[in-house]
Amino acid sequence: MSSKDNTSSTRELDFIRNISIIAHIDAGKTTVTERILYYSGKTHKLGEVDSGNTVMDYLDEERERGITIVAAAASLEWKRSETSNLIHLIDTPGHIDFTAEVERSLRVIDGAIVIFSGVEGVEAQSEKVWRQSTRYNVPKIAFINKLDRSGASFKRVLKDIRTKFKSVRTIPFQIPIGSESDLEGVIDLIQMKSISFHGDDGSNVVYGDIPDGCAAEAKSARDEMLSSIADLSDVVAEFYLSEEEVPPATLASEIRKLVIANKIVPVFTGSAKKNIGIQPILDAVCDYFPSPNDRDVYPGINPKTGGHIDIRNTDQAFCGLVFKLVASGSADLLYMRTYSGRLNHNDTLLNARTNEKVRIKRILRLYAKNVESVEEVGPGDIIGIIGPADTFTGDTLSAVNRPVLLEKIVFPDPVISIAVEPKSNKDKDRLNTTLEMLCREDPTLSVKRNDATGQNLISGMGELHLEVNCNRIRNDFHLEARFGVPQVAFRETIKSEIEITGVFNRTIGEKEYYAEARIRLTPVLHLEKGIEVVNNVKNKNSLPNAWVNSAVEALNNGLRTGGNLGYSLIYIRGELLEITGLPDKTIESSVAGAVLEALQQAIRQCGTTLLEPIVKVDILSPEAVIGEITGYLQARRALIHKIDTLPDSKHLSAEVPLSEMFGFSKALPKLSGGRAAFSMEPCGYQEISALDLERMVNRNTGFQNN
Repeated sequence: MSSKDNTSSTRELDFIRNISIIAHIDAGKTTVTERILYYSGKTHKLGEVDSGNTVMDYLDEERERGITIVAAAASLEWKRSETSNLIHLIDTPGHIDFTAEVERSLRVIDGAIVIFSGVEGVEAQSEKVWRQSTRYNVPKIAFINKLDRSGASFKRVLKDIRTKFKSVRTIPFQIPIGSESDLEGVIDLIQMKSISFHGDDGSNVVYGDIPDGCAAEAKSARDEMLSSIADLSDVVAEFYLSEEEVPPATLASEIRKLVIANKIVPVFTGSAKKNIGIQPILDAVCDYFPSPNDRDVYPGINPKTGGHIDIRNTDQAFCGLVFKLVASGSADLLYMRTYSGRLNHNDTLLNARTNEKVRIKRILRLYAKNVESVEEVGPGDIIGIIGPADTFTGDTLSAVNRPVLLEKIVFPDPVISIAVEPKSNKDKDRLNTTLEMLCREDPTLSVKRNDATGQNLISGMGELHLEVNCNRIRNDFHLEARFGVPQVAFRETIKSEIEITGVFNRTIGEKEYYAEARIRLTPVLHLEKGIEVVNNVKNKNSLPNAWVNSAVEALNNGLRTGGNLGYSLIYIRGELLEITGLPDKTIESSVAGAVLEALQQAIRQCGTTLLEPIVKVDILSPEAVIGEITGYLQARRALIHKIDTLPDSKHLSAEVPLSEMFGFSKALPKLSGGRAAFSMEPCGYQEISALDLERMVNRNTGFQNN
């Protein structure tokens, strides 16, 4: 495939789709992805998670565990209405520990396929990834998978989706023919045809008449679909209210507008494992998802002036965002979304963060772990590049004559840590280099070094996240190391509201500097932003803007440092109330000094409370063992919210201190005989008592035997 075939003109942007597959773990993401690759002709054999021969899950760790750990990208062609569409597909992890992979993927795509299990329905990570996609304003298509399994129910899961996601209309475009072991195919409510998938691989798609036993249900479902669309489209409403048939082209056009506007989410169904329902999803991706031309303006900032810049597909100057990095000892592979201009092999670009020029040595078409060189790409593409030094996830690369900063990718803070040290002192430098490479790849992984003890403290998003990286140190980098037991990342918040004035009055050299700043700090439990700064300076209109901006920045940065116990602060609203200065003695730095002085006094005087991270836990278990699981959790300070009854199982929801969940993945199979599954996601922080803290420290001390 040549670069000219992929992106040779602006017109061709209409036939590019940048999409991602997102879901809860075990909903069938990778199986769906493998079918998409196969039916598009990209692969010639169906990859199976159980067999460990998937294309997108290519890491040994992924194949051994049967889960996706890193986001993988592939470019493929799909023919629709005699037009070949180029689809850039990113398969993402479903486990909460690897949420950074989802975050960075959603930042650069234009549409997401959200997969739900027909048995479990909307699970914790399903909600998480849906919210993430909504935050980036990404249009969605839902696919209810695994309808061939015992206990599967299309109607129940659809109701669950509608209950959980009320801000958008979820409208079935298909209904299943049969269910569980009797699943035979689907009914297309747009064309009012049955669709069956023949052959051992389901590649022979046959459209036919709707079975008599399904006709009434199909008619009712289509009427509901048209009614829902008519509520949002005046064009469709005119036909619907006149009881006239909506022309297919008109209906498709209106649906596409509503999907792109995030007003509706079409719902499809089937079973990827049984090769039912995948090809219609690809048709829907081409029919309803936006092309890069449908969102041709991207907001940017001029790094020199701070002024706003609109980036458009039609701009001649190049602009792209690095959203993923695969570290290497020789040259890093950077994943990049292009937004404007054309990029050629050997071009020189500007990294707006460092203000350094970088050269593009290779441009690559991505296919999981494999790549193919291309000479040139245009806007709206997802590619790999090799060459730029000192370039990381979130960096904007732009034409030298038009520097620009695109919106950064924001990642959550780590919540769990372990100590690591080499078994042999001769491996100390190698270990430091390895840890630096791992952190370069993963923005949610960080390392702090203790020069006195020689230990490194690795922090990440969860037990599995750290375990996977420890295994990489051993297996990928062949390093013998000792690993400590997991420790949670504590936070601090202030005990009470306080209002205080800070004074900065110093003589530096022969110059005297002076400023006063009055602030108010208020503890706000579960504050969504964690830290919030409000500018309520009474006399701000009569003050220099530089003073006010410096004060805001100082308070914002100061609140993100440590409290009295050395842990990061959280759940605090800081207000700037007053700034006082003298024209000949006050500059920005003296105002910042006064704010920081007030902040230090406030935290010292009102004191801080130690907080521990808590997680939301969802468990699906047979009814016979739910009592044992509940007892286990309650003994570990869990707050049980509810236990719902599902067909043949129970669904338990609880909040548990993260420290109490260490080892739960090994304990649950013993409690349930291997018949229960769980998921968890961070949901905030709570106060920890001195007794619980002492018990935790005593339990989590020492090194593991590795």
